Amino acid sequence: MDNREVIGSWLSGPRAAAEEMGVEFGYRGERLGLPEHGPGSIASVGRRLVALFIDWILCVLIAYGLIAHRDYGASNPWALVVFGALNVIALSLVGSTPGKRLLGLRLVRLDGSRLMPLAVLLRTVLLLLVIPAVVWDRDGRGLHDKAAGSVEVRI
Repeated sequence: MDNREVIGSWLSGPRAAAEEMGVEFGYRGERLGLPEHGPGSIASVGRRLVALFIDWILCVLIAYGLIAHRDYGASNPWALVVFGALNVIALSLVGSTPGKRLLGLRLVRLDGSRLMPLAVLLRTVLLLLVIPAVVWDRDGRGLHDKAAGSVEVRI
């Protein structure tokens, strides 16, 4: 009844259990035809989160200074509106927000071309809903990126 192998695979995680069964994993982005390292490779989760944090702080400051200087803190509802507008405008025009640009990231379609404004709008709406953005596949792409057909790569 007691199978230590099952418990061991549960403790070591699903990747280790799959590797024991013979499933081979490549690097993140290999299935998409992207390089493993350097320009054009998939951006790391840490870099993406820091870029998101920089963009959020910038939007909170803009919302506080220009729109609602009586509301204090990151809970300002205008910051979300400014964040959405910043994402749609910046990603449609140049493919990077200020935070992404500072960290050397760019948002592109899977074929490497620029995203269309409608795809950027869809991605931004899903990002603002938060849940699709925190559900990732093994390449590190969130559901918001998959829905828009985009990938965040290093410059």
